Amino acid sequence: MTASVLRLALVGAPNSGKTTLFNGLTGGLARTANFSGTTVETRIGRFETESGALVDVVDLPGIYGLEARSTDERVALDALQGNREGAPAPDAMLLVADAANLRTHLHTVLQLKSLGHPVILVLNMMDLAERDGLELDIAKLEERLGVPVVPTRATRRSGRAGLVAKIDEMLSAGRLKTPKRETLPQSALADLQKQARNIANEVIVHEPAMNRMTRQLDRILLHPLAGPAVLMAVLFLVFQSVYAWATPLMDGIEALFATVQTTIEPFLGEGYVRSFIIDGVINGVGSVVVFLPQIVILFAFILFLEASGYMARAAFLMDELMLRVGLNGRAFIPLLSSFACAIPGIMAARTIEEERDRITTIMVAPLMTCSARLPVYTLLIGVFIPATMVGPFNLQGLVLFALYMIGIVSAVLVAFVLRRTATKGPTQALIMELPTYKLPVARDFLFGLLEKAWAFLKRAGTIIFATTVLLWFLATFPNTGQGLEGSFAGMIGRVLEPIFAPVGFNLEMVVALIPGMAAREAAISSLGLIYSLGGDVDETSQALQVTLATAWTLPMSLAFIAWYVYAPQCFATLATVRRETNSWKWTVFMFTYLIGLAYAASMATYWIAVWAGL
Repeated sequence: MTASVLRLALVGAPNSGKTTLFNGLTGGLARTANFSGTTVETRIGRFETESGALVDVVDLPGIYGLEARSTDERVALDALQGNREGAPAPDAMLLVADAANLRTHLHTVLQLKSLGHPVILVLNMMDLAERDGLELDIAKLEERLGVPVVPTRATRRSGRAGLVAKIDEMLSAGRLKTPKRETLPQSALADLQKQARNIANEVIVHEPAMNRMTRQLDRILLHPLAGPAVLMAVLFLVFQSVYAWATPLMDGIEALFATVQTTIEPFLGEGYVRSFIIDGVINGVGSVVVFLPQIVILFAFILFLEASGYMARAAFLMDELMLRVGLNGRAFIPLLSSFACAIPGIMAARTIEEERDRITTIMVAPLMTCSARLPVYTLLIGVFIPATMVGPFNLQGLVLFALYMIGIVSAVLVAFVLRRTATKGPTQALIMELPTYKLPVARDFLFGLLEKAWAFLKRAGTIIFATTVLLWFLATFPNTGQGLEGSFAGMIGRVLEPIFAPVGFNLEMVVALIPGMAAREAAISSLGLIYSLGGDVDETSQALQVTLATAWTLPMSLAFIAWYVYAPQCFATLATVRRETNSWKWTVFMFTYLIGLAYAASMATYWIAVWAGL
């Protein structure tokens, strides 16, 4: 064994292929350890060059530059500068950059080069970049940077051979070339960005048409004025489409359930079996499944925007606003995920390093309008808001858009208050790579859409079915002949009714709130069940909307909608909050403040509507 071992730090932006290169060089054999005083892990592996030189490779956490915005980045920079106990500064750095994203990564390369360590720039995934039509002048890039540049394909031994040979070549020269160490003031970062763009323009001989198109589109879509306007227009289109496109499909599903009911009803006779199948199963579950087309349309837009690369732009556009209210810019993605369901949104907050920012994001995630609210909104909007046109726009779609915006604004306001009280502390700016625009892969898009649709149907067939059956039992027995009031559900509702009287809720509304805690959509199946058991719904026509139009006033309906804008999420969401925060205190705090907001919003909405004579 040689007397000394070369120590190389593997450095680069996240998703540049560092880990793949590390595993390829070391054969996947590495020891893992925590940096002193932190929970941040690093991996150290060893390999031998063709000349017999031993090289230790230290795989550091991904960084975007010299400004540490997270614990991982601080640890990586301290390790590069030799400021970590038991982790001496490296002899040289392997700066890994994704060849396809050279324009983005060059800024990081120029910053890290200023640390003064010997450097080899590794252009990783070169084969994929060339496949897409990218051509680089490697010699020109070496000249402009003043460091060796090696194209690699980290997944293949032959693709790593050039890098190993370059390390051998530089070692045989006696020492690795050391760039000049520089101290970069904050004002120099803008100059480095300009320099990086100039270098990229010089060394990129040819790039894919999609890359050029991306830059042209971003001049509009990321413009400080045009960008937000386009984002609002996109969101507006989504909610208009939920109504305009879904109606024929919803009518078809409703007709299907009506056909099933009329087909089997003659074979059931009278009694509890008929009531259970017709009222509990068909009317209960069917009243939720009918909203499947709207759920599918909503998810189709979300999946398309994610796959096309626009969703990352939306996060970028929202970053400044979020920083002003005290939210971490990285919180946008978890909050955006909460439009589908708060549970994955809360879990996605794990990517936020600062604990106070993470807790704040979790606390406001339920305020984003999840897809489970959509059946409640669309049912009541369909009943009480006329399907008229306001200029070129559907009034019902305008109201739905307004409800989503109320959720967003409420989340922003609550975050503003929390970051100045319970979770007070510094914030971090958003750092992320913007992918090129692309059309979604049809197969992945369709499979993703089917997965979301199946998840909704599975929820309707399990949780909602179970709660509907339970409510059927509670609303049917002990059958004292007094209708709902003589049932177990009515007895429970009577206890709670005085609490909700100031917000305009009647007994049926109060009873429907209870299963709504298991799943928001269950409130709709519960209303269908309650009114059908009372004989108020024509079971063959599934006319819950007609029944509500006569049983509720407009102020009552608006108050019920306001409740669901703020009401605590389902029990599964609360359980997820408990797991992610590891704290009953934060879980109880979320439940309490959401109940308070829901009650206050419902009361204000009801009395304003009453006083306005609606």
